[in-house]
Amino acid sequence: MSGGSVVDQFSLFSSTLQGKRQNYPKTEPFYHPLTHCVNPKGKFASADNMYHLLPDNVLEVIFSYLDLRELRDCSLVCKNWYRYLNDENNDVWRMHCVRKLAEEAIKSDLLSTLPSYKAKLRAFHHAWNPNDCSRNVYIKPNGFTLHRNPVAQSTDATRGKIGFRQGRHAWEVIWEGPLGTVAVIGISTKSAALQCHGYVALLGSDDQSWGWNLVDNHLLHNGDAQGNYPLLNNAPKYQVGERIRVILDCDDNTLSFEKNYEFLGVAFRGLPDKKLYPTVSAVYGNTEVSMVYLGPPLDG
Repeated sequence: MSGGSVVDQFSLFSSTLQGKRQNYPKTEPFYHPLTHCVNPKGKFASADNMYHLLPDNVLEVIFSYLDLRELRDCSLVCKNWYRYLNDENNDVWRMHCVRKLAEEAIKSDLLSTLPSYKAKLRAFHHAWNPNDCSRNVYIKPNGFTLHRNPVAQSTDATRGKIGFRQGRHAWEVIWEGPLGTVAVIGISTKSAALQCHGYVALLGSDDQSWGWNLVDNHLLHNGDAQGNYPLLNNAPKYQVGERIRVILDCDDNTLSFEKNYEFLGVAFRGLPDKKLYPTVSAVYGNTEVSMVYLGPPLDG
């Protein structure tokens, strides 16, 4: 075979094998050199089960044409494919990362806590949802940062693309502009409002949202302050640029926070059995907030 891509050549090779198998008498043994090869254990492998013998450079090209759902299915085909796709820094994940993410996001410090291309790609698919935010908010080209326009007498919120109903999940929130009088981070259901008149703690104003106001260190839910957080005397206020880690445990129905890698304790217990989304609400004009999904939290 000559010419064409590796995928084209492999497709031609497979169809050739299938054609030869169909034309060969089924009553006789069939060990044609084109349709069988020997695996490392010295056993014959037919065209139907030879896919696990494909070398990594061929897998790289084939997998580069598949979407994420198809890659997930491919990882279940055989141990060799699982091994290849389980390498989160290989060229397949790098190519998908380059295609989806803006160059400035890949190279920025924003994603510096993510150890692999696959982790960066996963974070992008969990980032702020441009179709689930206040009309006064837009998502910047990097895909991870929201910008609130300077609109007077309005409080504006944004949810993440993916909500959670089971498992344990962690994400970082970095408030990169002034907090204003109210700056709340937390979670909400799809039923929670994303915009209201005035400057208020929108996140935590109803029974569909739970939030921590970084300005006065109050926990908010159902329109009421649930107490100070963290439970420290003269707890330090949030400083712009600090990373807040949000930890949602859907198995234990709790929401917790970390600041500068220090665990601050459980903030909310008894969360409902509903899909819960990362959410923030802001009031200050031109403020910017980034969110980076980390995956399951590391204990200890």
